[in-house]
Amino acid sequence: MNKILAKQRLSKEVFRMEIEAPEIAEARKPGQFIILQMGGEFDERIPLTIANADPVKGSITLIFQAVGETTHRLALLEPGDIIENLLGPLGKPTDIKKYGKVVCVGGGIGVAPLFPIVEGMKKAGNEVTVIMGARTKELLIMEEEMRETADEVIVVTDDGSYGRKALVTVPLKEICEEDKPDCVVIIGPPVMMKFAALTTKPYGIHTIVSLNTIMIDGTGMCGGCRVTIGGETKFVCVDGPEFDGHLVDWDNMLLRLGTYKSEEAEAHHRCHIGLNIKEGEA
Repeated sequence: MNKILAKQRLSKEVFRMEIEAPEIAEARKPGQFIILQMGGEFDERIPLTIANADPVKGSITLIFQAVGETTHRLALLEPGDIIENLLGPLGKPTDIKKYGKVVCVGGGIGVAPLFPIVEGMKKAGNEVTVIMGARTKELLIMEEEMRETADEVIVVTDDGSYGRKALVTVPLKEICEEDKPDCVVIIGPPVMMKFAALTTKPYGIHTIVSLNTIMIDGTGMCGGCRVTIGGETKFVCVDGPEFDGHLVDWDNMLLRLGTYKSEEAEAHHRCHIGLNIKEGEA
């Protein structure tokens, strides 16, 4: 029945939710996502990456940011409430194997979908270093889980309120120069992924990026997730969400992402007023 089992507020707009979904929990692999629909058939369908799964308990964990109407409504639900529809797991899973030394880079909410990849890479026998970045200490999530799983965790914040004052590209470049990794996985805001991928490119390091942040309906039918990879048109929902970071046409993708920026800002403001998610709840 997709019952909410637990809910936790991680930061001002970021929530962790454990949901009963035994079949998805059993089949899910790192890098995959689900499509969630709150209520009736005409409600919006949104794709959310699976942050964790417990096949024994029969549950999956979603970590999401309340940015639009549907995610704000989702954030108002409590344990015991039911989510009408969950579909998944969808998307191609991460290519988990023994590379050797792996660096996983997460920015903001991108740390959540990065976590199962860190777990998978570690279980495959890799030495895993995690670089976590956020604007401020208050926006940093899942540090404890990362430290329990990875061999090393490096934390950076834009304002220096916690960890090192730097962008994720600074320690990433240092690692590439000092002890070149065999694989780098990057998930976070598109601009961050672009410059992190550009950082690894001169060293010829296999670099995986997840473009899950640009998915809209999760099926590829809307065309909103259309990207150019190595000169070819791909759809993130169907062909991804993960691609070779050195083949992504970042400038084209970032230009398209800015098309509805003003409308998205207006919707975000309207949701805050209409749904009134109060700080300190959950």
